[in-house]
Amino acid sequence: MSPTNDLIIALPRGALFEPTLDRLDRLGVDTSEVRANDRKLVFEELGIITMRPSDVPTYVEAGAADVGITGKDVLLEQASPAAGEARRDVYELVDLGYGRCTMVLATAGGPDPALAALRRLGIVRVATKYPRIAASHFEETGRQAEIIEVKGSVELAPLTGLVEAIVDLSATGRTLGEHQLVVREEIARCTARLIANPVAHKLKARAIDDLVERLRAD
Repeated sequence: MSPTNDLIIALPRGALFEPTLDRLDRLGVDTSEVRANDRKLVFEELGIITMRPSDVPTYVEAGAADVGITGKDVLLEQASPAAGEARRDVYELVDLGYGRCTMVLATAGGPDPALAALRRLGIVRVATKYPRIAASHFEETGRQAEIIEVKGSVELAPLTGLVEAIVDLSATGRTLGEHQLVVREEIARCTARLIANPVAHKLKARAIDDLVERLRAD
């Protein structure tokens, strides 16, 4: 049996990529080929495919991968469906502990402009790359919010007067501080998670359970 238990594993490119490869190395998987090929996406002999973190649940749900690793922020965003959309059908198996960051609500320093907008207008404008998480948070806390999705630097939005607040991931708070933004609320703590396809979880239960035990013991 191979170090990956003959499973197909979807791995996230980006910030989680190196620590994920380090974790697999400790399990006996030689990831040197993956590290040496920035453009290659499929490593058949290793049973590894690589992609954007947000695509991992899609491939796992569809059965193109048996298991995958992605951030909790991705799972939260995709588990909060928009109208008419279904949530991702994957099992979350293990909190891997790395890639630690926090989803926060932040505004400019000083008197809270978001609170002032709510008191004055009954609604607050919020910029985010995570529109479903943001909308769910405000709905759950009984506040009205206009959610504005942005793709680039979300910190720019309150600086230009586009919004009163942002919802974003923060690892150290440094970027927020550099833009004179402060955390007003913590929404969720996020780390890397191992997820599985429900059918594979049944048909390949022994292999997946073994992988889970080894990851937990690492």
